[in-house]
Amino acid sequence: MVDRDALIRYCNELLDSGSFQDYCPNGLQVEGCSEIRRIVSGVTASQALVDAAIAAQADLLLVHHGYFWRGESAAVVGVKQRRLKALLQNDINLVAYHLPLDVHAELGNNVQLARLMGWQISGGLEPNNPRSVGLTGELAAPCSGEELAALLGARLQREPLFVAGHDRPVKRIAWCTGAAQGYIDKAITLGVDAFITGEVSEPTVHAARENGIHFCAAGHHATERYGAKALGEHLAATFGLEHQFIDIDNPV
Repeated sequence: MVDRDALIRYCNELLDSGSFQDYCPNGLQVEGCSEIRRIVSGVTASQALVDAAIAAQADLLLVHHGYFWRGESAAVVGVKQRRLKALLQNDINLVAYHLPLDVHAELGNNVQLARLMGWQISGGLEPNNPRSVGLTGELAAPCSGEELAALLGARLQREPLFVAGHDRPVKRIAWCTGAAQGYIDKAITLGVDAFITGEVSEPTVHAARENGIHFCAAGHHATERYGAKALGEHLAATFGLEHQFIDIDNPV
């Protein structure tokens, strides 16, 4: 058991969350009980995940995609009302970390994806940014673009959308989890063989084909399963808590 406020302070310091200009608040978003014994983690605080956390008798729900996004309506109605009501009625804390959990050097989504895939990290997708949200690296062994896409599908358990850009072996790659298809321009500038992210837009296909770079849209949810899970496991080990990662399937 650990005091909620002490746990949040620890997370905020670990992820340096106060130094980010983000699209949502990072840290405690909905206040619940003051003592934490059991954590449920997941990607997005959907109603399905909230309900699963209630069923698991969680004291704290830890996610990458929480609530109160910039530009959304402030009215507590509809989906927002139902989700908040469920959390408050069950005294469950909602804790969310967005950009801080993308870029963290140990627990972050991008680093965790690299570990899952066996990629060797060499630097940032934004070389002059010490907090580059994307990364670059090398494959353990060269392969074709089709083989890279097949390995992504096998490891992430989701078939990626693959756009072929050339017929050379793939050695150097860049990646950014989530919805970072616009970062393909940065990958092109760095001259890598392939760029991997979660989502795709119509212009992305043309950019890949016309600039001779492979592109994989491997799934926003599928590429971001790992940060919240890693943070939950870290907190459980550090504070002697129970932790369960619950994956709510999302094909996007």
